Formats: sequence, C-alpha cells, structure tokens
Amino acid sequence: MSYLSSNQLKQYEDEGFVSPINIFSKDKAKEIRNEIEIIENKMPEELKNSGRYNAHLISPLLDEVTHNSNILDAVQSLIGENILVCGTTLFIKNAYEKGFVSYHQDAKYIGLEPHNWVTAWVAITDSNEENGCMRMWSGSHKDNLKDHDQKFNEGNLLTRGQTVKNVPKEKTTPLILKAGQMSLHHPTVVHGSELNKSNDRRIGFVIQSYIGTDVKQVLGKNSVQLARGVDKFNYHEKIGRPQKLLEEKDIQLKKQENDYLQEIFYKGSDKKGKF
Repeated sequence: MSYLSSNQLKQYEDEGFVSPINIFSKDKAKEIRNEIEIIENKMPEELKNSGRYNAHLISPLLDEVTHNSNILDAVQSLIGENILVCGTTLFIKNAYEKGFVSYHQDAKYIGLEPHNWVTAWVAITDSNEENGCMRMWSGSHKDNLKDHDQKFNEGNLLTRGQTVKNVPKEKTTPLILKAGQMSLHHPTVVHGSELNKSNDRRIGFVIQSYIGTDVKQVLGKNSVQLARGVDKFNYHEKIGRPQKLLEEKDIQLKKQENDYLQEIFYKGSDKKGKF
C-alpha cells in the first residue's frame, strides 16, 4: 500500500503538487523506455505529434504503468476510490531539440468538470533541470483559471501554445525525479518546462488524467478505462486494455480516441497546432 502520508497530502493542498513518489525500479523504467523505442522503430509515425496521446492503448508496458497499484493508491488518497483513466500523453524531449512547455493550467482546455481529478507525471528517464523537468508555480492552484494567450509558437509542446503571462520564474519549483518516480499535480496549478540541454532524451509518461467517476467531459467525449472501484455514473464509454504490443485493433482504437481529443483541445479555435 502506498497511500499518501499526511505530509504529502499537506504538500498537495498547500502547493498544488506532491513529488517525488517512488513507483518502480530504474530497471523497469529502462524496460518501458525500450518498449517506447521499439514502437518508434517499427512505426516511426505512430508516436509523433498528436500520436503521442494514448500510447497506453497500444503498449502493454505503458498500460501496466497506467494501472500500477502504487500510483493508484496515491491517486486514491486525492480523488477517492472510484478511479477512471481518461487518457495519457508521452512528453519526449530529444537531446538538444528545441522543445519546451509554456506555463499553463491543465484544466483550461481539457473539459473535465468538476476538478476531482489529478495528473500523474511518471519519469521514464531521470528528469532534472538540465534536461527540462517540470516547474510548478507553488500555490497557484488556489486561484481561478487564468487567462492564457494562444501563441502556437515554434517548439512549444502544447496544443495551442497556451501561455499564462507573467509567471514569476523565481517562485517556481523544479520537480526533480529519478527514472521510476512520479509527481502528482492539481488541475489548476500553473506549470511548464524548459529545453533539454543534455545529451540524452528526457521521457515523461503522463496519465492525464485520473478522474473521479463523478467527472464529466463537457467539451466532447473521451472513452475511459475503469482503474479501480465502481462507476455508478457511467458518463463515459469504457474501453479495454491491450494484450499485445501494436495490435491492429488497438492502433485503430488509439486513433479514434486521439480524434476525439483533437476536437476537445481545439474547441472554439480557428487554428490547429501539430499536437
């Protein structure tokens, strides 16, 4: 059992995030990285751009992470025992590539209401200040949703380049994680990340998000997996879990879910980015 301690719960309440949390070994993280790179080698386009979403539907190892009991115990401490998986994202920054994530709030464009949900950021490689780890604006989750500029700017790994202005960088906290550790963050905490200046890839696998069964998708539709407990609300269609790597039916399911996501992310926008 790895439920959050009272100190961890207090950190989440005060700061809007809790980190680091140990999940699995470095060896396991290496095995997961290998599976990601097998997919990239076999199907070079499959994880590119908007293909980075919902890779857990085609990869048994990423599916295993998504349903990991250590993660679910920690999540249960925050949103209760009835937990749905509402999607995942791979955030990969290659060495010396100009990829960054502007400061933003997850709840701004994702359509999940009420905010009884949490995002898990799982480090598949070490994540630190040199390779562009996440930085959190501590306590910013206590405010309302902020105005975001839509920049669609080069190198920004977000859909619309959504950006909160005037974030005080000196007040942000770097979330330094070893491979196999994770952080959890609140839907409205302001966060972002900078360039990878190291000579290796930085890989984060993000369950975005674990939602309570009482949460609706108000901008479109997502299918979900039941991760724990029971769903008395049935707001969402349920989907299964992959049995083997890169099965054709799972690749099609991933495409369907990613098409739904595009509709959600770009709702009301007359322009589309590449993610």
